[in-house]
Amino acid sequence: MSSSSIGQRFVFTSFGESHGRCIGATVDGCPAGLQIEEKDIQVMLDLRKPGQSVITTQRKEDDKVEILSGVYKGYTTGAPITMIIWNKDQHSKDYDNLTLKPRPGHSDYPAYIKYKGFNDIRGGGRFSGRLTATFVMAGAIARKLLLKTLGVETFSYTCQVGNIKMKEHAMLKMKNSVYNNEVRCPDPKIADKMRQTILSARRSGDSVGGVIESLTVNLPVGLGEPIFGSLESDLSKALFSIPAVKGVEFGSGFHGSTLHGSENNDEFLIKNGKIQTKTNNAGGILGGISTGMPIVLRVAFKPASSISKKQQTVDLKTKKPASLIVQGRHDPCVVPRAPPVVDSLVSVVLADHAIRAGFIPLVIR
Repeated sequence: MSSSSIGQRFVFTSFGESHGRCIGATVDGCPAGLQIEEKDIQVMLDLRKPGQSVITTQRKEDDKVEILSGVYKGYTTGAPITMIIWNKDQHSKDYDNLTLKPRPGHSDYPAYIKYKGFNDIRGGGRFSGRLTATFVMAGAIARKLLLKTLGVETFSYTCQVGNIKMKEHAMLKMKNSVYNNEVRCPDPKIADKMRQTILSARRSGDSVGGVIESLTVNLPVGLGEPIFGSLESDLSKALFSIPAVKGVEFGSGFHGSTLHGSENNDEFLIKNGKIQTKTNNAGGILGGISTGMPIVLRVAFKPASSISKKQQTVDLKTKKPASLIVQGRHDPCVVPRAPPVVDSLVSVVLADHAIRAGFIPLVIR
């Protein structure tokens, strides 16, 4: 598992397993002089942690972060920043029957073949959504760095659960209402319908998927390195690293493929002395480079694969058909816990590109 790092100048490395002693993150390349404390990181971790409501997994973890290095007297030093969270509420026995009976829809089978059975199966090991807490650790630092130096703000929210969708896109002024409900949707009426959809899936021993939309504002023009280091390429790579993500689109996305160029093109205009576009079907990125317009993207999550319904699988030892009922505590829908994770990875990528492009100095004063 040698692909645990992302970034060129702001480099984030994730480590640990779901049921191991701890999980953690190391950030190398964060400029010196950024004021940061554990409480700054804890705020975002608290938005993601499990056991907060009946629509998420009932695993109870404090997710209390500890900074081990890279911060002195409340400021980053320029050295690698290492952070950990101790795992405390593991029920590893729930996974004993999965060693040779892979869960449909999960990584169990390909991981077993690739690592010859040596990978940690407990709680999904390195393939678990538990590791998204490490994304948030690094993302909290990246978010504060972007806000402090460039005034960049990112917020994500649930725009769809199952077939329940928001009719309109959220705006920046709605960001403070995202966390007013369990499903992280800024529209309270739609949020209630989403909640009922999730509870219905849980009662039947099933799960449901959904979509997160992300909005980033105040980004300068010029971030992104075509061709294979384009902003869309790097954001997509990061977002597809979130377990259960099966789709990423920018701006008009797949809907744009149904339009004519005259409908989908964003016409330029001057507003308040600045060049902007009349619409934002490009999602703030053209040619892999930021345009200065808000970056708008959506992330599609499949239904969680660990469900309590009886499913058909195979026994990897006997090579014979077998049945499986997944035990343990699992999210009937991972989407409500995903907004801070999406925020974090978007911020990590943007911070890396901003440093590479020279928009963020190596020392903050």
